Amino acid sequence: MKLILTQEVTGLGSAGDVVDVKPGFGRNFLVPQGLATAWTRGGEKQVTQIKRARNKRSVRDLDHALEIKVALEAAPIVISARAGSEGRLFGSVTVGDIASAIRVVDVDKRKIVLASPIKTAGRHEITVRLHADVLATVVLDVRGSKK
Repeated sequence: MKLILTQEVTGLGSAGDVVDVKPGFGRNFLVPQGLATAWTRGGEKQVTQIKRARNKRSVRDLDHALEIKVALEAAPIVISARAGSEGRLFGSVTVGDIASAIRVVDVDKRKIVLASPIKTAGRHEITVRLHADVLATVVLDVRGSKK
């Protein structure tokens, strides 16, 4: 079954790629989750639009990735979240919260790697995959507020 990926799927491809998968995997997982659409001849325009958007968001090359890494690691990212008296958060800090808090560059939330959910106030280290060869270790400062 031929499909056009609309988002990055680990081990399969990135957005805009035309992939050939088993029918059950495509019909039962990829299409219902919105990760892919059926391939058609008219879908080639969709492929070019997806690739154009992906290229706009992506890191151009290794040197660009290293520049972004330096910018990300320069200063800690500060996030304020509701917390109890002992510093335990009500809920957790998600990759979406982190992506929106990064002001230096536009980072896709799928590139942020969390070892475990962040549920306490304080300093945490997170990893951002910028390129196949470049990983940025960013300091995240979660500040608990009583509000």
